[in-house]
Amino acid sequence: MTRLFRLVDVFGTDPLTGNPLAVIADAEGMSGEEMQRMANWLDFAETTFLLRPDDTSVDYRVRIFSRERELPFAGTRRWGAHMPGSKRAGSRKRTAWSSSSPESGW
Repeated sequence: MTRLFRLVDVFGTDPLTGNPLAVIADAEGMSGEEMQRMANWLDFAETTFLLRPDDTSVDYRVRIFSRERELPFAGTRRWGAHMPGSKRAGSRKRTAWSSSSPESGW
């Protein structure tokens, strides 16, 4: 599997001083299991996956995975995913946060 991704330094004032985050720029077509395996392999606290939106009022959807499971929300990761996502999308719509994890309560 080949996927483009960015390593983002969230909330750092200088390079390599923030919270590291992997952002998979085009996760379309990846299953939840594949996302989980990639998050585990990358070995960051969380990895975000950008997907096409289901709703035209948003630029993209985001799914967040830790090494062990999908997360319903993570504030730092939300900002981290937004940075490359907003540059990729080129608009100022909102972001849709989604989770298919049964324990997420969504």
